[in-house]
Amino acid sequence: MILVTGGTGLVGSHLLYHLLLKNDSVKAIHQSTSDLLAVKKVFSYYTSDVDTLYNRIVWVEADLNDIPELEIAFKDITHVYHCAAFISFDPKDYKKMRKINIDGTANIVNQCILKSVNKLCFVSSIATLEKDIKKDVIDESENWENTKDKSGYAITKYGAEKEIWRASQENVDMVIVNPGVILGSGFWNKGSSSLFSKVKNGFPFYTEGVTGFVDVIDVVQIMQKLMLSEIKNERFVLVSENISYKDLFFQIADALKVKRPALRVSKTWSEIIWRFDKVKSTIFRSSPVITKYSSRSSQSKKIYSSNKIQSVLDVTFIKITKTIQRVSKDLISK
Repeated sequence: MILVTGGTGLVGSHLLYHLLLKNDSVKAIHQSTSDLLAVKKVFSYYTSDVDTLYNRIVWVEADLNDIPELEIAFKDITHVYHCAAFISFDPKDYKKMRKINIDGTANIVNQCILKSVNKLCFVSSIATLEKDIKKDVIDESENWENTKDKSGYAITKYGAEKEIWRASQENVDMVIVNPGVILGSGFWNKGSSSLFSKVKNGFPFYTEGVTGFVDVIDVVQIMQKLMLSEIKNERFVLVSENISYKDLFFQIADALKVKRPALRVSKTWSEIIWRFDKVKSTIFRSSPVITKYSSRSSQSKKIYSSNKIQSVLDVTFIKITKTIQRVSKDLISK
């Protein structure tokens, strides 16, 4: 049986839909505070027959750091998709991210080893990849030399990857995917999907930083192909296109038929803004809206290559223009 962690998140919920198209049932971990209805909403973007698929999910309430609960969740499991993670660029959340992203992943790996799971797929991030100054593009071969100027999120996802590699040393076959910024429908008020909501509501700013983007459908379908293949103990960058945030925001605005953001935020202003926001959040004891890491990420220009995955699997990525059109249509329809 298949187990999915993080089933109530963006990747997990889309993955559940696609898994259920080919499997009678799938087990998914959720927490007591999880919004299970959000999964139904994601399903509704694919089909009108939501309940038939949704009712085949075997939900198990479990915390990644509660071993007895995980032992119950892992009963009769042969394949694991580990999508659960805590995402934040707020330094105050670093300890919590370590607890969930690193310790939680270690517990998942331990269960995979104890239960002799056949294969494990882990959703990491391009945030764990380093740029080689001698190369124009970033791929799977680039490893960190140190954690200087790395966000807490990147550090904890890198730590999680190390735990996944440990599984391979204990006779558990594994694969890691390193997606770019994942674009998909649902969860409009958080994560990358909130970019669509912000533009729809008149967000006026844009930057000219460049990064890799990928459709959530590509991510979950490639994950399934990797799990069904003989490929093991490898990691793969998943990026459809490298585009600027300016182009992304402009395309989203055009698809939603709203005004394009008109105010370009320069690197200088980005540095001023995150410092101001840090002071404000300290005074009012609130979480910063813009952090040093999110600010600098929006200004950096990094190009990623997906040549490796395309060389081993028959993969044709969805064009980001088409992704934006589809996701924008779903946002309007909600």
